[in-house]
Amino acid sequence: QLEQKLGRTPTPEELAQDMGIPVEKVNEIIRIAPEPLSLDTPVGEDEDGHLMDFIEDDNCVSPTEAVDRSLLRDRIEEALRVLTDRERDVIKMRFGLIDGMPHTLEEVGKHFNVTRERIRQIEAKAIKKLRNRNNCRKLRDFSNGL
Repeated sequence: QLEQKLGRTPTPEELAQDMGIPVEKVNEIIRIAPEPLSLDTPVGEDEDGHLMDFIEDDNCVSPTEAVDRSLLRDRIEEALRVLTDRERDVIKMRFGLIDGMPHTLEEVGKHFNVTRERIRQIEAKAIKKLRNRNNCRKLRDFSNGL
């Protein structure tokens, strides 16, 4: 803000006065604050790489992880096909397979306009169906491959 007001880079004295701190403190901050570094900075002996090539984006999903997630989603959908539409929807809501948020018996009951006890019964019946050997094996085979 001070730089915009002055139209130039302020001196340490001006910064100190503006911030109400001693000039020595401003000089110390300037000394220890790292200079910005460009991601285009060459790296390596031949300088054929750039800094950005070595910085991993933690928010980015790796291609392998994306494929694994897709395969798992497909296997889960395949396993859920043995259920009725209502059972499938209850399981998806209860375990957060729709929006990533698991829902309580109460919340699912309100969604379907039934009691939470009825949702518990539907869920128990669905889980019993899912424990069938073929369904379990499909998911187990996938998880063993990870």
